[in-house]
Amino acid sequence: MLDDFLTRAALAGVGLSLATGPLGSFVVWRRMAYFGDATSHAAILGVALALATDLPVGFGTLAVALAMAVTVAVLAARGWAMDTTLGVLAHSALAFGLVGASFVPGLRTDLSAWLFGDILAVSRADLAFIWGGALAVLALLAWRWQALLTATLNEDLAHASGLNPDRERMVLVVALALVVAVAIKVVGALLIAALLIIPAAAARALSRTPEAMAVAATGIGAVSALAGLALSLWQDTPAGPSIIAAAAMVFLLSASLGRIRQT
Repeated sequence: MLDDFLTRAALAGVGLSLATGPLGSFVVWRRMAYFGDATSHAAILGVALALATDLPVGFGTLAVALAMAVTVAVLAARGWAMDTTLGVLAHSALAFGLVGASFVPGLRTDLSAWLFGDILAVSRADLAFIWGGALAVLALLAWRWQALLTATLNEDLAHASGLNPDRERMVLVVALALVVAVAIKVVGALLIAALLIIPAAAARALSRTPEAMAVAATGIGAVSALAGLALSLWQDTPAGPSIIAAAAMVFLLSASLGRIRQT
């Protein structure tokens, strides 16, 4: 079954949604969209460094994404103005990554696959990495779920409950870096944040509890991946952007349903 490239692509999209659904919910709740952009843009620098040093691309993207995420988290804890800081870091990381890619033979012609994803080229090894990383993120979020919710709701309440909000923020940082590393092959560095945000935003209009929103976001992500693949095969469109376009259509539908329910 895994000899079929389309089957591997579908499994990659569904597997990734297991991580992006719950994590994307926290990104929406904490208003971390720009944080996700900065981390995902740094992944291109990780790709360039990994290929230049003959290291696995997954290792390079994870290392650089984690370094970027930790840097942003530390600066946020020290009271830096996050909108400006994240803007500088996100675009600088992307620029350095693109410059670094120009020095790696053969990468420049292959760069669009890393910027926008190439889910149809997912191999068995890529599939194992995606599912392993997604399940690791899912297990981490399940383990810290209540603590993360409390710290997200109110940091003073978290302190009163004996929790350390900075530690819980670091859990999300690690999870975000891991998702970036496993998602870059599927939707590319420029669209990872969209895959985190759009399904979660769509799920919010249809959910009454945090757990329901996380589950709904996972389902919407999986449906979007399958619908985007179908659109790509039908109209010969880029697979990664097609997945995000499908998620955007689901968001519009859920927003309309949410409006109807409120009237």
